[in-house]
Parts: sequence; structure tokens; C-alpha cells
Amino acid sequence: MNLFVKKNLEQLLQEAESKELKRSIGKWALVALGIGAIIGAGLFVRTAAASAESAGAAVTISFIVAAVGCALAGLCYAEFASMIPIAGSAYTYSYATMGEFVAWFIGWDLVLEYALGAATVSIAWSEYLNKLLKSVAGWEIPYEWCHSPFQSDNGVHGIMNIPALFIIFILTLILIRGVSESATVNGIIVIVKVAIVILFIALGWSYINPVNHTPYMIPEGTAGHEGFFEHGWGGILAGAGTVFFAFIGFDAVSTAAQETKDPKRDMPFGILVSLAICTVLYILFAHVLTGVANYTEFEKAGKEASVAYAIETYMTKYSWLALFVTIAILAGFSSVILVMLLGQSRVFFSMSKDGLVPPIFSKVHPVYQTPYKSNQIFFIFVGLFAAFIPGDVVGDMTSIGTLFAFVLVCIGVIIMRKTDPNTPRPFKTPFSPVVPILGALVCLAMIIGLGAENWIRLIVWMLIGLVVYFVYGRHHSKLQKQKVA
Repeated sequence: MNLFVKKNLEQLLQEAESKELKRSIGKWALVALGIGAIIGAGLFVRTAAASAESAGAAVTISFIVAAVGCALAGLCYAEFASMIPIAGSAYTYSYATMGEFVAWFIGWDLVLEYALGAATVSIAWSEYLNKLLKSVAGWEIPYEWCHSPFQSDNGVHGIMNIPALFIIFILTLILIRGVSESATVNGIIVIVKVAIVILFIALGWSYINPVNHTPYMIPEGTAGHEGFFEHGWGGILAGAGTVFFAFIGFDAVSTAAQETKDPKRDMPFGILVSLAICTVLYILFAHVLTGVANYTEFEKAGKEASVAYAIETYMTKYSWLALFVTIAILAGFSSVILVMLLGQSRVFFSMSKDGLVPPIFSKVHPVYQTPYKSNQIFFIFVGLFAAFIPGDVVGDMTSIGTLFAFVLVCIGVIIMRKTDPNTPRPFKTPFSPVVPILGALVCLAMIIGLGAENWIRLIVWMLIGLVVYFVYGRHHSKLQKQKVA
């Protein structure tokens, strides 16, 4: 048995021509899909967290560092997505370049980004729904029905997080109905949240206090920021690892390749344009937020409510905007969950077609032409996590899992240029191998900034995947069976 057996590129291209999944997504729907996945918890929550913990006002530079890493990886994703327009994203690309064993680990690793990420965001959605209900109706869901059994407050223990389970259920139904319908819902949500982000930037600009941007980086010797990754350029790098969560999702665009009308042309456009739009909005948003309120205030004011805090404290004339920000956050969370669930089911669709996971994950609905069984299974898996496990259990595992996938995609472009130099590439990563190498290095630097604790969590998750592969995957791999035959 050859653990590093590679999938033939011609075979992949034949699969790309299959009609199993309905091709119904255009290039602007892909851009909306990317923005829908990108703008969410990261922008509204991680900006203040990174500012308070390590970067200060220079969190804008942290966003630039994270954006550079994503842009470099995005260029590599764009080459693969145009060259191999098939569902599966980094998993499929790794199968063609580094072999089955690495591909399995990438597919398993993407569960951290998509499934567990969707669960974590749904728990945050539940918290913000309660805030909205309290501010609008003066009522909130009882504690025990919106928290995990492992959480308690003033003697009241959680039983089940019903709102988190509810939003996953609704979005799963939309996904089963069809990708074009999902893209329409996502497009509406994108318009709402982007409008509110732009509104905050426009109205908050005149409230920027230059004092809050001086000094721009947290100075060495600042109390509570003694560590290398808690001030100066080290703090900016750590901040980049934190706000990287805000960029997670652009790669999910590539999982919809098999449902795109013209993937060779539209995939690079969708990935790179959505990434560019979000980067500009992020830098402007961070500049305004840290200008309106000083970064030190976010240490006590609460990182999750930081935007509402800045508006209610310093932009009193626009206090109504705080309510709309909460609505934008709920909308943002919803579209992130939608795209993450979409990405997860499509990755396992590809893995199932290869025999590495059970065939039920590639069962397509006879009418809607969507992998509905996979959607149903992941509703149960993600729903159990969302309903019964606290949101902070996963922490930065989503970020580290995604960065790991990005590193391998960057390396994969270099390998494919050597092994298949004559294959048509509708989009080519510029300045290769410089861009892929820089992409891998920047992403590795952000992984280092996330700390050893998250490395340990990643290793444990991968060890579990190792067991699953050797117990099931290698025995059912279609490619392994072909080689034996």
C-alpha cells in the first residue's frame, strides 16, 4: 500500500465535468459567498480582542499582515480552483500534489475550520440574539435554555443551547434546498452587514481622537504586556494570528467549484475580489474603532460588546447604531455558519467519492441535487456541539487548522508546477515560487503567534484522524484499490 499515492489530474478533470451537483452559481454570487463567510465574528469581536491583548491601535497593521498571508494563499487557491474546478478545496488539491495521506489530514483538518467553526459561531449567535431580545423587548431566553450543561451562573445550570441549534437547523434546510437559494439568502445578508460596517466607518470617522493612536504600537515595558508577543512588532504578529479568524472563509469559495457556472474563470475572481473588499473594510473599521475608543478600554469593556461600547460611550448622537450593529453581527454570524456548513459538506462529498469516508456523505438529493445526507449528518454533529458544549472550548483551533491548510496549499502549487508543468492553468499564481513560499512562511509565522497550547490541540485532533484513516479510510480508498488491481 502506498500512503502517498496521488490522484491523477486527468481523473480529477473528468470528475469536474460530472453533472452530479447543479451548476448554478455566478461570479458575483461567489464574491457574495466569500464576503458572507469572511465578515462575521472576526471583525466585530476579534478586532478589539487583538487590540487589547497585543497590538494596540496597530491592530490595523495586524490586519494587513493577516491580509498579506491570506492574499498569498488566495493566489495559490485561485490557481488550483481554476485548474481543478471540483468540490473539496484544499483536500482535493493536496490529493493531486502530495498524495492520499496528506490529503486525508487536510480533509480531517478542515473539520476544525468548517464544522467546529460553525458550531462555535452558532453559540455566539445565540448570545447576540439574547442581547437583541433584551434591548428590543426587555426579555431574554432563560439561562438554562441558551447555555451548555457545563456552564452555570449564580447557581443556575445550563441544559441546552436551543437558539444555537435552531439557527443551524434553519441554515441546514436552506442548504438542502439548493446552492442557488443559499446564495440568494447569503447575498441579502451580505448587503445588510456590509451596509452597517460602512455606516460605522462613515459616522465614526469624525469621532476619531488622535490621542488614541499615540503611541500606535504598545510600548515595551507597558504593564500587563511584558511578553514578546504582547507589545511592539511581536504584538502585531500575535494580533495577526488573532484577527486571522476574521479572514477565515474566503477559501470556502473554492469548495463550491463543482456548482459554479464557469469555475475556471469565476473561481479566481470570487476568491480574490471577496478577499480584497473585506481587507479594505477591515483596515478602515479597525482604524475607526481604535480611534474612537482607546485600546486599553477594551480590556475591561468586554471584547464581544466592544463596538456597541464605543458607540454608546463616545458616539452618543448615534446610539441607535449600536442596535443595528447587533443586527449586523447576527446577520454576519448567520452567513458565516451558512458558508461553513456548505464548505464542510462539500469537502466530505469529495472524500466520500474517493472512499475515504462512508458513501452516505456523497448521496445527492434526486430533486435538489445537493448532498443532503451529508448536510443532515453534519446538522447532528455540529448541533450536538453547539447545544451541549461551551463556545470557548475550541478557541483558536479554527484559526490554526485553517492556517495549516493554507501552508499545504501554497506548497502544493510549487509541487504541481514541477509534476504537471504543461497542464492548462486559466489563472496562474504570479511570481512563483516566490509568492507560494512567502505565503507558507507568513502563515507559519501566524501559527507560531497562536502559541504552543493550540499546537497541542491540533496534534491531538490529528492523532484522532490518524486512527480513523487507518481503521476505515485506507481500507476503502478507491485509489488504493485501483493500484492493487
